[in-house]
Amino acid sequence: MARRFASLEDMQACRVAIRGGSKSFYAASLLMPSEYRDRAYALYGFCRFADDEVDDGDDALAACNRLSARLDQIYAGEPGDSPVDRAFADVVRECDIPQALPAALIEGFAWDAAERRYETLSDVRAYGARVASSVGAMMALVMGVRSPEALARACDLGVAMQLTNIARDVGEDARNGRLYLPRAWFAEARIDPDAWLDKPDFNVQVAEFVRRILAEADRLYDRARPGIAHLPKRCRPAIHAASRIYREIGVEAEKARFDTVNRRVVTSTSRKLRLALGALVDAALSGGNSEFDPLPETQFLVDAMPVLAEPDTPPSWWRVDEDWDRAWAIFYDVNERRRASAQTSAKRV
Repeated sequence: MARRFASLEDMQACRVAIRGGSKSFYAASLLMPSEYRDRAYALYGFCRFADDEVDDGDDALAACNRLSARLDQIYAGEPGDSPVDRAFADVVRECDIPQALPAALIEGFAWDAAERRYETLSDVRAYGARVASSVGAMMALVMGVRSPEALARACDLGVAMQLTNIARDVGEDARNGRLYLPRAWFAEARIDPDAWLDKPDFNVQVAEFVRRILAEADRLYDRARPGIAHLPKRCRPAIHAASRIYREIGVEAEKARFDTVNRRVVTSTSRKLRLALGALVDAALSGGNSEFDPLPETQFLVDAMPVLAEPDTPPSWWRVDEDWDRAWAIFYDVNERRRASAQTSAKRV
């Protein structure tokens, strides 16, 4: 077995970072089985660290270049002297994560650094593919799922969550000089987006923009939901919980009449708990059509996965691990046969 890079202290640092930096993910992660949870913390720890490096520094583009270099070191098996680098290096190796996925995340950060303009809804989805769907696809790999259908739905969920973030943070982003709502929508409403950025105010047109972006998020939450059935059963409640908690932000925005310019809508802790409990029911009822094509904007993430050869399939009577009831019936039948054979032999003697 290959030597692990991360120590127990490194993993604890990742857990602490997530607990403080992503409360919604941390709440959902508590439903995840322990054998997956630490890997998820390592993945999100690296993503959170990368995000902070870009946002908190003086030169965002330079920070993106440094992150790309650190990513190259991780994939070369020589992670830098950082807890998140070492922990993520273990996850990359153990889960066989293609470098194209975390590289897409860094590309999204570079788009922010370059102050990229998003003219259409497709442009916004392409941004979400990089900063969120890339993480969703990696999470699927952490949970041992690699099929194109499952990855496509994970990418849908990532874009949906990012659109929710955009809707929630309209005012905060605008005050930082950022606009993620499609500029074409402003043009349709005869509003100069740059003038609005200079003096962001809430009006009926902006309320409609927020409603529309949340409607697109809802469409993608619905597309993503059946894909959760592809995940290991014990992982499904955590992903349903994450989806429910994020989607609830849109419900809170609607209660505020879509005014996310003057306020930042939040979901209470007690409400998150109720949503997480509801996720247990969702997990039990998982199903539906998950065979939609990937979004055009996320296709490159699905294509980044190498096509693995299918393992030799044992005969159906040997796959007892897939159905414990059948396994018990087989063992019971064998035992009864042995007992009957022993009784017959005794009679003959």
